Amino acid sequence: MAVGQAERMIVRRERAGDVDRVRAIHVAAFDRGDGVEAPEAALLDALRTDPGWVPALSIVVEDARGQLIGHVVCTRGRVLAADGRPITGAVGLGPIAVDPAVQRAGAGSTLVHAALGAADALDLPFVALLGSPAYYGRFGFVASTEVGIEAPDPAWGAHFQVRTLHSFDPAQRGRFVYAAPFDSI
Repeated sequence: MAVGQAERMIVRRERAGDVDRVRAIHVAAFDRGDGVEAPEAALLDALRTDPGWVPALSIVVEDARGQLIGHVVCTRGRVLAADGRPITGAVGLGPIAVDPAVQRAGAGSTLVHAALGAADALDLPFVALLGSPAYYGRFGFVASTEVGIEAPDPAWGAHFQVRTLHSFDPAQRGRFVYAAPFDSI
């Protein structure tokens, strides 16, 4: 797909019939060439059975021919205050994957924008992720500490980022905890 074709993508919620293709996209996108399946595919499988799964936040993108070429999911996480009590709900973005044959043509950006819009429409306070500050900064993500949210692992530093949404309350501060399956990767 040429870069100019990005405007012909269709974004929609994942359907039951998409599961196998979505998994295949994640396997291909994270293939390291060593014959070992990337942990992102197993993470996706585990997230599907977790209470943190939010069907409205499992989003796919189709190309102009109707072929699935990318997927993103956001799952429920929580923020814990210093005393351990939960103080707000939020979601963690990931995994996100685009078919390697069409990467760098806008599908990844389209998926991030769609996930942010859907999370905001659900009145979630923020979306958190672990990723490249240079890449995700263009979507408004900032180091989580800038908004009072601590990473699950302090060693992640500026790579753990948050994009605040309309219902964000800066008074609600604490440590972010991903859905349970993230603990297994």
